[in-house]
Amino acid sequence: MIMDELELIGQKAVAAKYEIQKLSTAQKDGALQIVADQLVADTEQILKGNEEDMERGRSKGMHPGMLDRLKLSAERIAAMAEGLRQLTKLPDPVGSVLDEFERPNGLRIKKISVPLGVIGIIYESRPNVTADAFGLCFKAGNAVILKGGSDAIASNKAIVSSIRTALTACGVVQDAVQLIESTDREVTARFMRMKQYVDVLIPRGGAGLIRAVVEGASIPVIETGTGNCHIYVDKEADLTKAIPIIINAKTQRIGVCNACESLILHRDIESTFLPALAKALREKQVEIRADQDAGAILGDGFVPATEEDFGKEYLDYIISIKTVSDVSEAIAHINHYNTGHSDAILTENQKTAQLFLDQVDSACVYVNASTRFTDGYEFGFGAEIGISTQKLHARGPMGLKELNSYKYQIIGNGQIRG
Repeated sequence: MIMDELELIGQKAVAAKYEIQKLSTAQKDGALQIVADQLVADTEQILKGNEEDMERGRSKGMHPGMLDRLKLSAERIAAMAEGLRQLTKLPDPVGSVLDEFERPNGLRIKKISVPLGVIGIIYESRPNVTADAFGLCFKAGNAVILKGGSDAIASNKAIVSSIRTALTACGVVQDAVQLIESTDREVTARFMRMKQYVDVLIPRGGAGLIRAVVEGASIPVIETGTGNCHIYVDKEADLTKAIPIIINAKTQRIGVCNACESLILHRDIESTFLPALAKALREKQVEIRADQDAGAILGDGFVPATEEDFGKEYLDYIISIKTVSDVSEAIAHINHYNTGHSDAILTENQKTAQLFLDQVDSACVYVNASTRFTDGYEFGFGAEIGISTQKLHARGPMGLKELNSYKYQIIGNGQIRG
């Protein structure tokens, strides 16, 4: 019976995508405004569902970082609504002319941006993804099927119910967004093989989820990656800037993929910089896992770093520290251990900064700024569908443009091929 329901969801999504593609930009923007208002109006109902999820999470001993991802508040719901409103201010990517040219035989060829179609999103305990995913997919002309984690099921049901109510009120097909409510793993496995209905699959979550989708799906996947993000403090860094940047990147929110997990220090500034940094980290209750050189300066109060520490996404108040002799060694360390997400250098040397920008193999590479800015909203994209760490089609924060493909339109006047 559940599998029959899954088939029906797929069929409804295919029908809905063609209806959505007929909508004008004004119609889509108007619907997004109404959905945003409805989410705020339904705050009490959404928070009630979220508290069910939070209570279940606490009773299961869920990690504080995961509880932070799961938790909603009136302010977070208002932010979800604001993300949808911001989308209405962004250009509609559908129908953009990407290229246009004429062949010697008179054929006129246009490369036009078009929706992907039906997008499937599999994600874990972040209910804000539910609204973000709908808004981005809808503005970009797509239908979306959502498969959230069991940890956030009550929150997701409430949010999707609110969105569908608003769509119905403004005369838009409510199957623009559908939620798979079953938490059965076999249902998820079947969903990942529904190639006849779903055009693209996007996983959002931890390494285990992403690996399971990449390995188990027959649908094309846009891989969103985990974030073992690094900050390298060069010998020519402005150390007055460095500590606030590192503290922000590590502690502003611990349960996010763009938080700094690994710190690299140039050996020349280690003895002068590390004591002050360690004091600031300990004030934030951050555990330090340091290599031998850094440990010699820290004395007591640190944990010796293992090989595993240098490649780990902690999502916790823990940071690893590695000592290097120059920027090339820092780059080599990052390219070996990073996840291709976000990495930063702190330096006042422009040549060193450019070398870092050119050679670090990540979706987002920073100079003198926190890695926490790897975010669709911060990049001006509105809400984001995820941070892609792959290199085909999309990379980095994925906004509206990344949720479109393209097609060629060819206009002739009787040409035949000889």
